[in-house]
Amino acid sequence: MSQPKVFEKPTGVRDYLPEAVAKLRSIELRVLECMQRWGYQQIMTPTLEYYDTVGIASSTSNNRLFKLLDNKGTMLVMRSDMTAPIARVVASLLKDKPFPVRLSYHSNVFRAIEEEAGREAEFFQTGVELVGDASPEADAEIVALAIASLKAAGVEQFKIALGHAGFLNGLFDQTLPGRHEEQTALKECLQNRDYVGFRYHLQQLHLDDEAREELESILRLRGGVEICRMADKITHADMAKESLRHLCEVWEILKAYKVDRHVMIDLTMIGNFAYYTGMIMEGYAENLGFPVLNGGRYDNLLAQFGRPAPATGFALETNRIMQVVNGGVEPEAYRVLVLYSQEKREEAIRTALELRTREGYMVETKSVSAGEAIGETGLSEGERVAYEGQLYDDIIQFTE
Repeated sequence: MSQPKVFEKPTGVRDYLPEAVAKLRSIELRVLECMQRWGYQQIMTPTLEYYDTVGIASSTSNNRLFKLLDNKGTMLVMRSDMTAPIARVVASLLKDKPFPVRLSYHSNVFRAIEEEAGREAEFFQTGVELVGDASPEADAEIVALAIASLKAAGVEQFKIALGHAGFLNGLFDQTLPGRHEEQTALKECLQNRDYVGFRYHLQQLHLDDEAREELESILRLRGGVEICRMADKITHADMAKESLRHLCEVWEILKAYKVDRHVMIDLTMIGNFAYYTGMIMEGYAENLGFPVLNGGRYDNLLAQFGRPAPATGFALETNRIMQVVNGGVEPEAYRVLVLYSQEKREEAIRTALELRTREGYMVETKSVSAGEAIGETGLSEGERVAYEGQLYDDIIQFTE
């Protein structure tokens, strides 16, 4: 019989010690406060959802979902993102609420991973969904709020990359009509930033020089708003051109927000969820090799829940942001220990309760033997005193 795994955890999950929790909660609260100022109200959804509805709608592949059966044999999933659960709520509990609907959230989500991948199976997201507005103004609001949220989280150096799902879909349908397997292979290379593999697959397609050059030029479509003009010259596909016009409009609105310096155009982006239909975005912090923010437009998702509506949103990867934020935690509490004997209990507890009403105080109590004292603490400003292995800013004694 195998030994119980007393100190081990499943792959991909972690423990958060008090210092990490304080940092995580500080980031979360500042970001949610920022989102509230923009008109987004917080929502909470259950950890468990039905596989046949939210599980399928999430667009997370089956092998990445945590599945389980309830006592009736019904297949459930642990939520793999927050967008699909919120779509369910908007289409049901909020079905009478007029559009647009602005919602925010902070939740843990779960995705099964390969053991050797080194990724997290449980992680935290703080994000928003703007439902019922298909305009470029809505997409620009989401981008501007994403920038404001990163600043609120304490991220100082970052870039938001904007793309459009319609551009690549339109371009591929024009150059590789009906060749869905080849399109999928190329998209996977772009999704994984495997540009060598992208060029290799192009060589295997036996295209004429003009078509091959058109597809290979995708890899150069990263930069400022001028990239949209460059891309417009290499495609004749209506869907691709309309996508570029939409991005240009979003960029102009972002200039009004005065945040365009944080934004770049990246038309190689394909989006990490199949439900994206329009603008897609990723946020990168300095000195971190993976995104701290993902989002985009998903105009077809709510139809799966019976209330068709355009929608757009984003999520911050709060765990990752913890790695790039220095400090940002609220000032450490003023820690007080109240020692008391049985005879002085009432007075000591009354004092402790009063101190706990003060902003920034953390007060602990401990019963000791009558007459037991630790002597004068001799504290001066900035000093701390140790008691039973713990450090305190002050010790108050009711022991005489």
